[in-house]
Amino acid sequence: MEIWHYWVIAALLFFIIEICTSGFAIACLSVGCLFSAVGSAFELSISWQVGLFAIGTFLAFIFIRPFVLKLMGKKSKTTVTTNMDNLIGRKAVVTERIEKDGYGRVKIDGDDWKARLEDDGEAEVGEKVTILSNESIILTVKK
Repeated sequence: MEIWHYWVIAALLFFIIEICTSGFAIACLSVGCLFSAVGSAFELSISWQVGLFAIGTFLAFIFIRPFVLKLMGKKSKTTVTTNMDNLIGRKAVVTERIEKDGYGRVKIDGDDWKARLEDDGEAEVGEKVTILSNESIILTVKK
């Protein structure tokens, strides 16, 4: 068996492993193996083959992987949703008076949050308010 056969077998094994995983990362190694197999078929030295493996893997990570992830519908990790997003639109009860141009506190699901009113009004203890948004740990609410 020639060396390029081993590179092709390694490429096939990496593709089989990729089937059991997600993210198209292992398959990039398979592309590198195919680059090395071509180099081996042209009878390049083993150091050239390893270099081609590195180059092929790098190119696959840079050019092929983003395209495949987009096709697979993977979303970018730039937007992270949290459980706090589930509070938006829900009702809360004022536990500490929310003053004009100031802050107060509201309670929802047993948790107490610092809050401010959307407009310049005030909210008294016991009033129900609707959560509009959050900025860090401060909720913006409206009556």
